[in-house]
Amino acid sequence: MAVDRITRVNELLKREIAETLERRRPPELAGTLVSVTEVRCSADLRNATVKLSIYGGNAGTALQHVRRLRAELQRELASSLGFKRTPVLDFRIDDRIAAGDRVLELLNGADAGPEEA
Repeated sequence: MAVDRITRVNELLKREIAETLERRRPPELAGTLVSVTEVRCSADLRNATVKLSIYGGNAGTALQHVRRLRAELQRELASSLGFKRTPVLDFRIDDRIAAGDRVLELLNGADAGPEEA
């Protein structure tokens, strides 16, 4: 049962964080798409790791801006969700898409290798 609860909390946090980031987009991120790909909350709901995919801009700069908004995001989450305790958010870049692209490049290179020889 606890796993189901954490899964629901993760999905709820993911949706709310994405909506809040969209509403509170700082001017520095005007041409950048910030997508929340995953949220993993600890079992005691004290901490949550938020994975972000960033397109159309410098990922490091966008991550810094999002991290500066952390306290404001947590306050909005606390008021909108009504949790007894709002988790402390830790934002990180989700590198799974880039890793998948690298694997596809390697596979495409492996497929093209024998045909060229």
